[in-house]
Amino acid sequence: MPAKPHRKRAATRIWAGAAGLATVGALVVAMPATAHDRGHGHHPKPDPTVDVQLLSFNDLHGNLEPPAGSAGTVTERQADGTVKSVPAGGMEYLATSLRTARKGHPYSITAAGGDMIGASPLLSGLFHDEPTIEALNKLKLDVTAVGNHEFDEGATELARMQNGGCHPTEGCYEKGKKFPGADFPYLAANVTSEKTGKPILKPYTVWKKNGVKIGFIGVTLEGTPNVVTASGVKGLKFADEIETINKYAKELDRQGVKSIVALIHEGGMPVSSAYNDSCDTNGPGSGISGPIVDIAKGITPKVDALITGHTHQAYVCTIPDPAGNPRLVTSAASFGKLYTDTTLTYDRRTNDIVRTAARPPKSPGSPALSTSPTSPKSPVSANHIVGRDQPKAPDMTQLIARWGTLAAPVANRAQGYISGDINGRGSDAPEKPLGDLIADAQLAGLSAPDKGGARLALMNPGGIRSDLVYKASGSEGDGVVTYGEAFTVQPFTNMMNVVDLTGAQLLTALQQQVSGVNEAAPKILQISKNLTYTLDLTKSGAARVAVGTVRLNGAAVDPAATYRVAMNEFLAGGGDGFPALVGTNKLVGASDLDVFDAYLASNSSASSPLSPPAPGRITVVG
Repeated sequence: MPAKPHRKRAATRIWAGAAGLATVGALVVAMPATAHDRGHGHHPKPDPTVDVQLLSFNDLHGNLEPPAGSAGTVTERQADGTVKSVPAGGMEYLATSLRTARKGHPYSITAAGGDMIGASPLLSGLFHDEPTIEALNKLKLDVTAVGNHEFDEGATELARMQNGGCHPTEGCYEKGKKFPGADFPYLAANVTSEKTGKPILKPYTVWKKNGVKIGFIGVTLEGTPNVVTASGVKGLKFADEIETINKYAKELDRQGVKSIVALIHEGGMPVSSAYNDSCDTNGPGSGISGPIVDIAKGITPKVDALITGHTHQAYVCTIPDPAGNPRLVTSAASFGKLYTDTTLTYDRRTNDIVRTAARPPKSPGSPALSTSPTSPKSPVSANHIVGRDQPKAPDMTQLIARWGTLAAPVANRAQGYISGDINGRGSDAPEKPLGDLIADAQLAGLSAPDKGGARLALMNPGGIRSDLVYKASGSEGDGVVTYGEAFTVQPFTNMMNVVDLTGAQLLTALQQQVSGVNEAAPKILQISKNLTYTLDLTKSGAARVAVGTVRLNGAAVDPAATYRVAMNEFLAGGGDGFPALVGTNKLVGASDLDVFDAYLASNSSASSPLSPPAPGRITVVG
């Protein structure tokens, strides 16, 4: 299949390397194999060094409109040492922030760390994320890595996101308009076809301008199959992040590309939740833990900076490379609430980067710091808030309004009523109020004998994508939950399963929340109201869940007994590190969203709204 026509764009083009690589089916085609520089004509003799601005963000998840409730805030450290929550995010504001930051920087690149789409609110998700790709094109995104959520609908749909074409079953959403696909390359260096052994998309790309060349290698986490439904990764292999990046860094180096940035959809957990706190207070890399630390330590010194994601955290850290040299590792939270501004000082004599240093903003909430191209000795990298007190980008406002008109008949339908905020994504507690509500809805919807006969329900925390907010987002009125808001909470449309589990399997699954692959970053399942236990954080590993404290309807769980358990198909397939949840005698029910909507409709009204569930199912010690 020939490559799609080259679309003109004002921003600097990039060259997608490793031409001729095989693709998934015939749908993934090569990006344009040529590059041209921005600007023409006579240029004076260049300075020996030039500062290249690298703007980056990650985990947008199709959040075109400002995220609602606590999911749409960031924690900001104040001058007096206190912290406050600041509303942030929204494509109208992200576009303004990035366009403002680019001013005065003739060498500027915008890159992303994956999960641009997937798990998206209804405005984007209803249209298979075509609106988000369109917005990113307008934003002049230069390059992104794939994230695990880019595989939610499988490799074929990801190929359509890259190359364009209308949806294979739903067709074109706007009369006379064909979806053009992404103007920027998706990089998937460590994702190969099981059939061919070749990367399904380009592994790297090279940005060029006036003799400056910077390579970008993109990978997603090796564990993507553990966090995506089986259908989404069918026929694909996911390789080790370090080995893959080192392989292609060596290839770029042989081509004369000495300046390299890795885009890695894997991350870490900073000590502080404040986006503007230093990550290196007690020494380089002292303020971060998690998978990205070992990855950073293993990546070749040929790579000059790491843009990361996946954990939805904010950090700008300096983690030494294997040669002991300082190297930046950054992440900009999620949902477009932050962006990172990094200076890469490029030495024309060596074609390499003079390593940058991590420095916090001059003051909380300050705009992007100036990085003058005449001061390469003072590089800066910092996260900056995408505040909602700045002008909206008119083109993004128009885009949101256009797609919103198409979505309105579905999105604005009243689904239920609540008496106050019910936090999910915005809750840091192991037991989340919205998690309780979803688990109760699943039990209610699947407990009847003809619906599966479930005796309890389990919900993965990562499947809760937002909060339910009391304040009206439109004209629906305070306390009204619209279909669009319910969709934003559960956008995957996973089918519900009811399976047989032994008591021993159930107890093991509860311990798998805090052991094995989940020990470093626990994944606490949300549970229906008839299940209780104690989570002892003073202990380690599986011992954090004492099986003697687990009660179902007040009685101890019998390891030898069989229990019917409701959960979504992702968990029932062992996703998120829960192999113990793979049961038998499976019954497939309605989708998780349909079950949730039905519960809201039958258990709430304008005169009798649902109240936020009281905590107490999980007793936390320590």
